[in-house]
Amino acid sequence: MSFTEEQVSEFGLTFGLAGFIIFMLFVIWNLAKESKAGRFGTFILFFVLAFGMLGFIVKTVLQYVMEK
Repeated sequence: MSFTEEQVSEFGLTFGLAGFIIFMLFVIWNLAKESKAGRFGTFILFFVLAFGMLGFIVKTVLQYVMEK
């Protein structure tokens, strides 16, 4: 059972980054809770801080669609 460098990199990028994104969403939620941001403040935090993550997800989906 040997894996190529490409397979290891793709696995790490897919699952490692997905785990990191989930962790960052937890951090944003905890930040909103600790600062008592309210509904609108929480929305702003998620919108602004998670916008970069959304861009990466969209890029990944577009790459997948364009390969087919």
